[in-house]
Amino acid sequence: MPANLTPDYERAEEKYRSAATDEDKLDALREMFSTIPKHKGTEKLQADLKRKMSQLRHTVARKPAKTADPFHVPRTGAGQVVLIGPPNTGKSALVARTTHAPAKIADYPFTTALPLPGMCHWEDVQIELVDTPPITPEHLPGGMLGIIRSANIVAIVVDASADPLEETEVILELLRSRGLTLKTIAHTEMDPSDFNTLSAMIVANKADVAEDSTLATLKELYAGRLEVWPVSATTGQGLDKWIARFWQLLSLVRVYTKQPGHASDKGKPFTLPLGSTIDDLAREIHRELPEKMKFARIWGNGRFAGQQVHRTEVLHDGDQVEIHE
Repeated sequence: MPANLTPDYERAEEKYRSAATDEDKLDALREMFSTIPKHKGTEKLQADLKRKMSQLRHTVARKPAKTADPFHVPRTGAGQVVLIGPPNTGKSALVARTTHAPAKIADYPFTTALPLPGMCHWEDVQIELVDTPPITPEHLPGGMLGIIRSANIVAIVVDASADPLEETEVILELLRSRGLTLKTIAHTEMDPSDFNTLSAMIVANKADVAEDSTLATLKELYAGRLEVWPVSATTGQGLDKWIARFWQLLSLVRVYTKQPGHASDKGKPFTLPLGSTIDDLAREIHRELPEKMKFARIWGNGRFAGQQVHRTEVLHDGDQVEIHE
């Protein structure tokens, strides 16, 4: 089936080709995706646009802010999870327990004044957790919308031993009033042209002292919209599975590189969006490497060991790649 691309799409494509910055390229890609005809003949092109937008969002988010913004937290690691919620729900305790970041923990509210990042681990991957100042019905701290929008995953932290239903609705209503929709959705399933739907979950902290009926009601109320994760920063209950869920929602693959004649570097894998190719890996290593690359060899996922592959070969989690210049 022919693509039958529209003049609007072609103009956006020209903007992409002439874009001088990653931010301009991302804007052009978003325009291309919003104007492309949606039918079977463009499915492959739509998938390619989604992959490119995912990679550019990853790159742009890692760039430092041009001005000193205390609420700007550059993404590091495989992805960024921002914890938001009312006072005294245990956001700081969760970050301290899972990342060992120097979060300030106290029995009185509003002890966190600015975002505080820390790194947790899922297997051999680092994922950034960010503690944030508390949100109340009367107050959404300045800068919070920016950090929420830029996060890969938003975690609404509520006190499962108190009134988690009311606390959750307070947060959701504040964000709804600002045009944001929160939904538990993997990044591969997100519409890259929809900037107002965010991947999210509800984190029911203090589950070790909560009523089972309260947790059941919370899960039933948000079924099909937001997953509820009962955890405890005090006992560690549910934390390992919670962190593993981040990796699933981020929709990434780990790829290990190796030098010819040497073993793979298993210490620090490259993390790339699902659907990434050898060419994308080369560009992640160095922006000029795709042009210098002659061929690549790959190990893993049912392939012949050291099989020579084309630059368009799609990568899978755990692949080992050897790039030859």
